[in-house]
Amino acid sequence: MANQVEPKLIKPLFDELQRELFCTLATVDHESGGPNVSAISWMLAKDEETIYFAVDNRSRIIQNIKNNNKAVINVIANESTYSISGEAMIKEEKLEGVPLKLALVELRIIEVRDVMFYGSKITTVPQYDKTYDKVAAARLDKQVMDAMKKA
Repeated sequence: MANQVEPKLIKPLFDELQRELFCTLATVDHESGGPNVSAISWMLAKDEETIYFAVDNRSRIIQNIKNNNKAVINVIANESTYSISGEAMIKEEKLEGVPLKLALVELRIIEVRDVMFYGSKITTVPQYDKTYDKVAAARLDKQVMDAMKKA
Protein backbone atom coordinates (compact mmCIF):
# COMPACT_ATOMS: atom_id res chain seq x y z
CA MET A 1 0.00 0.00 0.00
CA ALA A 2 1.42 3.40 -0.99
CA ASN A 3 1.75 6.19 1.56
CA GLN A 4 -0.94 8.86 1.37
CA VAL A 5 -0.15 12.18 -0.29
CA GLU A 6 -2.27 15.30 0.18
CA PRO A 7 -1.99 18.85 -1.22
CA LYS A 8 -2.70 20.40 2.21
CA LEU A 9 -2.84 19.58 5.91
CA ILE A 10 -5.29 16.95 7.04
CA LYS A 11 -7.38 17.88 10.10
CA PRO A 12 -5.35 15.89 12.70
CA LEU A 13 -2.14 17.60 11.52
CA PHE A 14 -3.75 21.04 11.44
CA ASP A 15 -5.00 20.48 15.00
CA GLU A 16 -1.56 19.33 16.23
CA LEU A 17 0.08 22.39 14.68
CA GLN A 18 -1.94 24.77 16.85
CA ARG A 19 0.56 24.40 19.69
CA GLU A 20 4.29 24.23 20.27
CA LEU A 21 5.53 20.90 18.93
CA PHE A 22 8.87 19.16 18.34
CA CYS A 23 9.54 19.00 14.59
CA THR A 24 12.51 18.87 12.29
CA LEU A 25 13.05 21.24 9.40
CA ALA A 26 15.15 20.38 6.35
CA THR A 27 16.50 23.14 4.13
CA VAL A 28 19.15 23.32 1.41
CA ASP A 29 22.43 24.48 2.93
CA HIS A 30 23.50 27.80 1.38
CA GLU A 31 27.20 26.86 1.47
CA SER A 32 27.38 23.15 0.66
CA GLY A 33 24.16 22.75 -1.37
CA GLY A 34 23.46 19.64 0.70
CA PRO A 35 20.69 18.97 3.19
CA ASN A 36 20.57 20.81 6.51
CA VAL A 37 18.28 19.56 9.29
CA SER A 38 17.32 21.54 12.40
CA ALA A 39 15.00 20.87 15.33
CA ILE A 40 12.32 23.54 15.86
CA SER A 41 9.27 23.89 18.08
CA TRP A 42 7.62 27.25 17.46
CA MET A 43 5.23 26.25 14.69
CA LEU A 44 1.66 27.18 13.88
CA ALA A 45 -0.64 26.06 11.08
CA LYS A 46 -2.15 29.36 9.93
CA ASP A 47 -4.54 27.47 7.66
CA GLU A 48 -4.55 24.13 5.81
CA GLU A 49 -2.09 25.43 3.21
CA THR A 50 0.24 27.58 5.34
CA ILE A 51 2.55 26.93 8.28
CA TYR A 52 4.36 29.65 10.22
CA PHE A 53 7.46 29.00 12.27
CA ALA A 54 9.76 31.26 14.24
CA VAL A 55 13.55 30.96 14.45
CA ASP A 56 16.42 33.21 15.49
CA ASN A 57 16.82 35.71 12.67
CA ARG A 58 20.59 35.02 12.60
CA SER A 59 19.99 31.30 12.12
CA ARG A 60 21.49 29.28 9.30
CA ILE A 61 17.87 28.36 8.47
CA ILE A 62 17.23 31.98 7.43
CA GLN A 63 20.35 32.11 5.25
CA ASN A 64 19.38 28.80 3.65
CA ILE A 65 15.81 29.92 2.86
CA LYS A 66 17.00 33.20 1.38
CA ASN A 67 19.27 31.21 -0.95
CA ASN A 68 16.82 28.39 -1.78
CA ASN A 69 13.20 28.49 -0.64
CA LYS A 70 12.56 24.73 -0.72
CA ALA A 71 11.92 23.27 2.75
CA VAL A 72 10.47 20.18 4.41
CA ILE A 73 9.02 19.92 7.91
CA ASN A 74 8.85 16.50 9.54
CA VAL A 75 6.03 16.17 12.08
CA ILE A 76 5.20 13.20 14.28
CA ALA A 77 1.46 13.20 14.98
CA ASN A 78 -1.70 11.16 14.48
CA GLU A 79 0.23 7.91 15.17
CA SER A 80 2.42 8.55 12.11
CA THR A 81 5.16 10.75 10.73
CA TYR A 82 4.56 13.30 7.99
CA SER A 83 6.75 15.12 5.51
CA ILE A 84 5.32 18.57 4.76
CA SER A 85 7.12 20.12 1.81
CA GLY A 86 6.74 23.55 0.37
CA GLU A 87 8.24 26.92 -0.40
CA ALA A 88 9.42 29.08 2.48
CA MET A 89 9.71 32.83 2.68
CA ILE A 90 10.68 35.26 5.39
CA LYS A 91 7.39 36.90 6.34
CA GLU A 92 8.86 39.14 9.05
CA GLU A 93 12.55 39.77 9.79
CA LYS A 94 11.66 40.58 13.42
CA LEU A 95 8.55 39.07 14.98
CA GLU A 96 6.66 41.80 16.85
CA GLY A 97 5.77 41.34 20.51
CA VAL A 98 8.67 39.00 21.27
CA PRO A 99 11.80 40.00 23.23
CA LEU A 100 14.13 37.87 21.09
CA LYS A 101 15.18 38.63 17.53
CA LEU A 102 13.06 35.98 15.86
CA ALA A 103 12.16 35.84 12.19
CA LEU A 104 8.73 34.64 11.15
CA VAL A 105 8.90 32.18 8.26
CA GLU A 106 5.92 31.17 6.14
CA LEU A 107 5.86 27.75 4.48
CA ARG A 108 3.37 27.50 1.59
CA ILE A 109 2.51 23.82 1.51
CA ILE A 110 2.92 21.93 -1.76
CA GLU A 111 2.60 18.39 -0.45
CA VAL A 112 1.85 16.51 2.76
CA ARG A 113 3.07 12.94 2.68
CA ASP A 114 2.57 10.22 5.29
CA VAL A 115 6.09 8.72 5.39
CA MET A 116 5.67 6.13 8.12
CA PHE A 117 6.98 2.76 7.07
CA TYR A 118 4.39 0.11 6.24
CA GLY A 119 2.70 -1.84 9.00
CA SER A 120 3.64 0.39 11.91
CA LYS A 121 2.47 3.35 13.96
CA ILE A 122 3.98 5.82 16.39
CA THR A 123 3.08 4.85 19.95
CA THR A 124 4.94 7.59 21.82
CA VAL A 125 5.52 11.10 20.50
CA PRO A 126 8.82 12.89 21.22
CA GLN A 127 8.87 14.91 24.39
CA TYR A 128 11.38 17.49 25.53
CA ASP A 129 12.02 19.57 28.60
CA LYS A 130 13.14 23.20 28.71
CA THR A 131 16.39 23.14 30.69
CA TYR A 132 16.44 26.85 31.56
CA ASP A 133 14.02 28.89 33.70
CA LYS A 134 10.69 27.11 33.17
CA VAL A 135 8.59 30.18 34.02
CA ALA A 136 10.56 32.35 31.59
CA ALA A 137 10.36 29.59 28.96
CA ALA A 138 6.58 29.32 29.31
CA ARG A 139 6.22 33.11 29.06
CA LEU A 140 8.42 33.25 25.93
CA ASP A 141 6.57 30.32 24.32
CA LYS A 142 3.26 32.11 24.86
CA GLN A 143 4.62 35.38 23.45
CA VAL A 144 5.93 33.64 20.33
CA MET A 145 2.77 31.63 19.69
CA ASP A 146 0.55 34.69 20.27
CA ALA A 147 2.69 36.79 17.91
CA MET A 148 2.45 34.13 15.18
CA LYS A 149 -1.32 33.96 15.58
CA LYS A 150 -1.54 37.73 15.09
CA ALA A 151 0.73 37.72 12.01
